[in-house]
Amino acid sequence: MAVLNANYLGHRLKDHYNLPEDTIFKHEFVLAGLKGSLSEVTTLDVAKRLLDFGYHPPTVYFPLIVREALMVEPTESESKETLDEFADALIKIAEEAKVNPEILKEAPHDTPVRRVNETQAARNPVLKYEG
Repeated sequence: MAVLNANYLGHRLKDHYNLPEDTIFKHEFVLAGLKGSLSEVTTLDVAKRLLDFGYHPPTVYFPLIVREALMVEPTESESKETLDEFADALIKIAEEAKVNPEILKEAPHDTPVRRVNETQAARNPVLKYEG
């Protein structure tokens, strides 16, 4: 089922995102940025925008050999409905990128913490919770 789910999602998204390999996928597949490659919109922007749709983003920038990689790995337990909802969110994000890329550049909008400085967070991590 994971193989079927990966191939179903890959097929749904290939018109909106670059798909570096035209093949039958195993349990995962990698997208390579948005179709039409809007240089101002990155994979990180897409991942941050997914948070606004309630999804934890897939792995970004891996594998390293794929530029703007977004690795999608649906599990065998996902229903067609949840796969369609996820695909619809990614398609909407691709459409937003064409019309108003700033929506993606400023994402996430609906999370308790807005976009953090990734470099600073990696160099000076806060590893405790004060609540």
